[in-house]
Amino acid sequence: MFNDIPVIDLAPLRQNTEVGLRRVAGAIRDAYSQVGFAYLINHGIAQSLIDNLFEASRQFHALPREDKMKIEVNAFHRGFIPINTSTVKTSSVANVTRPNQSESFMMMHDLPDDDPDVLVGAPLAGPNQWPERLPSFRPVVMAYNDAMVRLGRQLVRAISVALGGGTHDLDAYFERPTTFLRLLSYPEQPLRSPEDLFGSAPHTDYGFITILIQDDAGGLQVRNVAGEWIDAPYRPGTFVMNSADILHRWSNGRFISTPHRVINRSGRTRYSCPFFFDPDMHATIAPLPSCVSDEAPSAYSPVVFGDYLMERLHKNYNQHQKRFSLTTQAAISGTVK
Repeated sequence: MFNDIPVIDLAPLRQNTEVGLRRVAGAIRDAYSQVGFAYLINHGIAQSLIDNLFEASRQFHALPREDKMKIEVNAFHRGFIPINTSTVKTSSVANVTRPNQSESFMMMHDLPDDDPDVLVGAPLAGPNQWPERLPSFRPVVMAYNDAMVRLGRQLVRAISVALGGGTHDLDAYFERPTTFLRLLSYPEQPLRSPEDLFGSAPHTDYGFITILIQDDAGGLQVRNVAGEWIDAPYRPGTFVMNSADILHRWSNGRFISTPHRVINRSGRTRYSCPFFFDPDMHATIAPLPSCVSDEAPSAYSPVVFGDYLMERLHKNYNQHQKRFSLTTQAAISGTVK
């Protein structure tokens, strides 16, 4: 059981030495097998990129609603997600019935028009959407996203070693990573709001790792095995990183996908920007050989990451539910004909 969030120093990883890699891998193994969350220090992401991203987020959320609705989230899960349109129905840790009290801008990995997945209309293989009234928004967001992809690749190698594998054992799964960068705005919640109303309801994340920057409004909480909610407050110069469901499966349960939530009682708007670094949509995920033994047999059946992900998006977001329902109805009508 934990009562605080550990700290991992990434400076040794950035030295590009075997000793540094193994030092960080050891810290990752300890933190994510016991807590599932950690603060990352000396991560190498320029503070100017972080400051610029927060400013871009504030400018976006300050736009009139009609401007934001012009780029409402599309079938490829890119664009504006209005408040009260996402409910975490797939949560394994709570019976969630009320929608999250947040709005956000979502961007994902960029794909060229001639990408094979784009040409065949594969799930999530489509264009990002950008606000017309903020011409500087796209380059700022893309610069931060690109830096986070580089950091994500470094962390994949440390995580592979932490799980008893080789440095490059997981690289192939991330040649074409699935990435999400979400710019979130949480309105202040009244003190007398219902107990089951959250900025973000209790949940675990779907994918591999989430790397979060947050402002100093507070509100992020992490649940320990005793069911206690532990604050994960803002710390200058740090990211908060958590392991998620796919990494939990890959590690055969060794690494924890820890429940967390957000309640904004700060008296002002809370801003945060999570970056989700996940494997290729086509990747088949099964417990790694290094995590399976006679004493710890494989506990999870193989899943295709894209199938796992799309099931959750269809259930948790109003826009995807409507599209999925219409597609299903059309298929049924076509069969009847």
